[in-house]
Amino acid sequence: MIVVINPNSTTAMTQSIGEAARRAVRGVRIEAWTSHDGPAAIEGPEDGAACVPPLLELVQKASDNGAGAIVIGCSDDTGLPEARELAGCPVIGIGQAGYHLAALAGPRFSVVTTLPVSIPILEANIAAYGFSDALVRVRAAGVPVLDLENNRSVATARVLEEADRAAEEDGVQSVVLGCAGMSHIPEEAPPGLKLRLIDGVAAATRIAAALQ
Repeated sequence: MIVVINPNSTTAMTQSIGEAARRAVRGVRIEAWTSHDGPAAIEGPEDGAACVPPLLELVQKASDNGAGAIVIGCSDDTGLPEARELAGCPVIGIGQAGYHLAALAGPRFSVVTTLPVSIPILEANIAAYGFSDALVRVRAAGVPVLDLENNRSVATARVLEEADRAAEEDGVQSVVLGCAGMSHIPEEAPPGLKLRLIDGVAAATRIAAALQ
């Protein structure tokens, strides 16, 4: 069993994340859990700090219930080091998983996230993971996290526009989608897109399936 935990309290996002995980891996039991005591969205370090205690409670519960692997469904990889200390199984962050996949796909990649407040967090994580040399730029699409659920078509179009700019201006062939709420976008991208869109939810779930 793989447990995918959404560290925010928005159940619609949990449903979308769970659907993306199940599309990525067939034939494996996947449960998607919501951290109901977390913030509605994680936008910046204050929200990240607020979500960690309830997230870790769910990590402990999933581990105690026999999860073969746990996926933390936030591109900030919120609480990931602490979760790995707690769990008796692999814990995969969708940010780290996406960067690994991008690094395997080609020499350079960019990231498209939601708001500018997330850029320093993602840059720091990428540096900590050793991918700074492969990163061209972390870009913000100017989309609030909850718009990816509540104003989906407009938000999706803005993310795709920013990804197009990354392809043109950054000279990359791969863009990591820097928010769990973007997990639907590869499925909705226009046909013939000359850019690899890497969804961290799918990447992390595939890695989790290999490790459990």
